[in-house]
Amino acid sequence: MRLLIGTAGIVTALIPLNAYLGVLRPTRSAAPARRPALVCAGYAAIASVPVAVGFRDGIGALVDFPVTGWGRLAGLIAAIAVLAGLVTLLAQTIRQRRSRLAKALVAVPLALVLTIVGTVGYLGVRHVLPRTLPAPTGPYRVGRTTFDWTDTARTDPLAPEPGRQRELSVWAWYPAPAGTTQRPAPYAPGHWARMLQFGILAGRLDAVRTHSVADARVADGRFPLVVLEPGLGLAAPQFSALAEDLASHGYVVAGITPTYSASVTVLHGQPVGRTAAGNPPELSRDALDQLVTLWAADFRFVTGQMADAGELLAGHVDASRVAYIGHSFGGAAALQSCHDDPRCAGAVDMDGTPYGTVVHQGLTAPMMLLGTPGDCLAGACHPTDATDRDIDTASRTLRAASTGPTFRYEVSGAKHFNFTDYGAYYIPTPLHGLAQLGPIDGDRCLAATSAYVTAFADHVLRDGPAPHPDPRYPEVQPT
Repeated sequence: MRLLIGTAGIVTALIPLNAYLGVLRPTRSAAPARRPALVCAGYAAIASVPVAVGFRDGIGALVDFPVTGWGRLAGLIAAIAVLAGLVTLLAQTIRQRRSRLAKALVAVPLALVLTIVGTVGYLGVRHVLPRTLPAPTGPYRVGRTTFDWTDTARTDPLAPEPGRQRELSVWAWYPAPAGTTQRPAPYAPGHWARMLQFGILAGRLDAVRTHSVADARVADGRFPLVVLEPGLGLAAPQFSALAEDLASHGYVVAGITPTYSASVTVLHGQPVGRTAAGNPPELSRDALDQLVTLWAADFRFVTGQMADAGELLAGHVDASRVAYIGHSFGGAAALQSCHDDPRCAGAVDMDGTPYGTVVHQGLTAPMMLLGTPGDCLAGACHPTDATDRDIDTASRTLRAASTGPTFRYEVSGAKHFNFTDYGAYYIPTPLHGLAQLGPIDGDRCLAATSAYVTAFADHVLRDGPAPHPDPRYPEVQPT
């Protein structure tokens, strides 16, 4: 498609250019053509643009040719050529047609074309501009590694083939020495670039910059464990900002991507998509109670694996006590797993409706509920429909049944996906409603979330003070 657009742009640009320079048609004058060598060189340079774009997005894609800055530059030059050609062609038409009607008929499409091309050009540039995740605030640098694990004790009811064992991809972020100098790892390497996003109007995942160094040496010491799981559709890498900040404060963070429920996970180098069983078409409480039980078992399995996670992390992970953290449905699974697992010292639910037996049996460990304004999870809503009433009832029942302390906060200006890395992506403002992003600055919400989650982890895993309101973030208020 881009090859066709680029070629059309060149043709459009050449018509008025040739009309002016007279290179590709016989001249009526005996005078020689104007600077033929220079003009031909210019034509060749412009003609190289669609070839470059076509290779990058055509043949190059078939052989997994990397997307580079030069390829993006070629696309930008092609867009400029299209714009220049259209402007020149329409401007000549206006000069040749003297009537007001003719001028209006040309001027209106010209204005429309300029508006569309200008907007697309702006979005195209923003689409590829680098975006850096918020900087970690702790004293450590951050390392990152990945694991593919199979739970041989469980068959996976979400798999398309019956009898398949439950497989999980786990990303681990951990403290690295402060003097670590290697370049940060890519945000979404390989097939991970297929993670849930918002298409051509939003920024590319390969434009997101991290602060994690792949397989860096682990800092000296033994560090508490935090296990993290996203909600339906998302993957663990989309919580990199939170995970990196926790790791910089001396935590090992294991991020689980829920197989067959995420838009994509990567197992043994191959992409694995979602299934209907992993994303129930009818979100009934019975179906989600069953799914949350499976996800809670994922938490417990990964905790056991992290206790002996291989040579790199050997001796550095204290899995005797663990904090479970999740967003959306992952938050519900964190609560359920904390109910089921005696190793759990506390759980954080970020904007997730509680499901499972924990709702009626409660928690004995501390829990933090982070929500959005008017959110029923944090007990700050006035339910007006069946969905809100269900969330409000579940949250109130959970809190009443729990004997451990509960910390409830809402983040002013935030919506559901402000707790994820979406806040750090480039997503045009008109799409914020679709992306469930609120008016709060994305990086600031991520910073506030990290500060409160870290304070909670310090409290339950390091016997630190209770996570009281932080004056640095007045937009976070108790409910």
